[in-house]
Amino acid sequence: MNSKFILGETEVSGAELDMRAARAATGLRENGIGPGDTVAWLLRNDIAIFEAVAAIQKIGATVIPVNWHFSAEEIIYVLEDSSAKAVVVHADLFARIEKELPPGILALVVPTPEAIQLAYRIDPELCMPTAGATVWPEWLAAFEPRQEPPPRAPTRMLYTSGTTGRPKGVKRLPPTEEQTNRLQARARTVMGHHPGMRTIVCCPAYHAAPNSYAGLAVAFGATIVLQPRFDAEILLALIERHRITGMFMAPIMFVRLLRLPDETRRRYDLSSLQHIIHAGATCPPNVKRDMISWWGPIIHEFYGSTESGLITHCNSEQALSHPGTAGKPTETSTVLIYRDDGSQAAINEPGEIYMISSDNPEFTYHKDPEKRAAIDRDGLITNGDVGYLDDDGFLYICDRVKDMVISGGVNIYPAEIEAAILDFPGVRDCAVFGIPDDEFGEAVAALVEPVVGGAVVEADLRTHLAEHLAKYKVPRLIEFRHDLPREDTGKIFKRKLREPYWVDAGRRI
Repeated sequence: MNSKFILGETEVSGAELDMRAARAATGLRENGIGPGDTVAWLLRNDIAIFEAVAAIQKIGATVIPVNWHFSAEEIIYVLEDSSAKAVVVHADLFARIEKELPPGILALVVPTPEAIQLAYRIDPELCMPTAGATVWPEWLAAFEPRQEPPPRAPTRMLYTSGTTGRPKGVKRLPPTEEQTNRLQARARTVMGHHPGMRTIVCCPAYHAAPNSYAGLAVAFGATIVLQPRFDAEILLALIERHRITGMFMAPIMFVRLLRLPDETRRRYDLSSLQHIIHAGATCPPNVKRDMISWWGPIIHEFYGSTESGLITHCNSEQALSHPGTAGKPTETSTVLIYRDDGSQAAINEPGEIYMISSDNPEFTYHKDPEKRAAIDRDGLITNGDVGYLDDDGFLYICDRVKDMVISGGVNIYPAEIEAAILDFPGVRDCAVFGIPDDEFGEAVAALVEPVVGGAVVEADLRTHLAEHLAKYKVPRLIEFRHDLPREDTGKIFKRKLREPYWVDAGRRI
């Protein structure tokens, strides 16, 4: 393994990490874990992720990344549903689930590193394993490195967020050799991977896209810097310090970066950057334009999902010539747009997006083939996104089916309204969603977070929105909040904001 791993001031060579993983592999096998079994990891962005994944792969078991933002109940559900035989977990996160952990699951507790402790302001006492815990570094050191060649490892099993019911495990068949070669080629052209690349994991590594990006980076012998928690200026400093060549990012990170003062943005040397890829949410055209102006024509985008894999690609030139697009389907992908009645939508007509890529092996939902069948149409699958294809074959994403607001029989897409709000001076972030309305069924609501120390005048914001949106799209309700709940990427937990408005409505979600 030629990669190098960096967290704060800690650096681990690929050879050292591989040796530690080989010891852990022996430990897992001696605990009766092997091919056909599953092992989970519940970790923030830490080098221990790569140790655990390499160890699990060496014994042919299935890797289960777990979203540490899940509630204790959701985490336990994933461990039980996946039949996990072991979990590698940070000490402070283990404290949340220790009492509920089902018997028979081997808990390997990783001391929470100081860099993570500081980034999240965690109580230092929670960062050390409790008495009697099986401590990951000490445990693996007790075993000799496993020498046997690894069996053919299955793909990881990722669990979806569970916004509509319990989290679902996406279980995929191993790729064929041809599919593996095509995925490697796509990693070069779309994701920007190349031998000796230097990257930062600045999104939570349990997410599908950054997880895949980081795993492929290891295969290309990358230097991998882990940012425990996204911070815009710290990211710029890390890019300069480590001469980063490429990253996977989320659009909200672009918004945070563009909010930095000009003098802060000019302070850092970003000339090493060669290829930035983003996905995970729609990117407002003005944000994409401003990032290309700042960082150059190195911004790329793809569209896909945990289930579908990579479907489209959009480079900077295409983003500027077709503002708002998520790109064109790759040569191995198919995208079709369907109306509610099952017929195919016309060009430029929004409908539900269905897609497939021959690069990816077939999948099902773990223990729930009925849900897999429910998202299938004519051999294609849907993420539940609404979008359309234009005359040039470019795909545009309007919103999620579940996020769409239907007011008086008219479909309203929150993403469009959010983009307009984010373009208003003094706005740090926002969330737009539907709330109950006796007359129209639903009304549009916007919760707006001003920049730190700033304020936004509602009347001025409404004037701005009226200039950029149809009247029926301007939110009926605008409220200002200073504590919108969010993930490490900055993405807002919209469900938590929407639920209180619907709790007494007797309908919706």
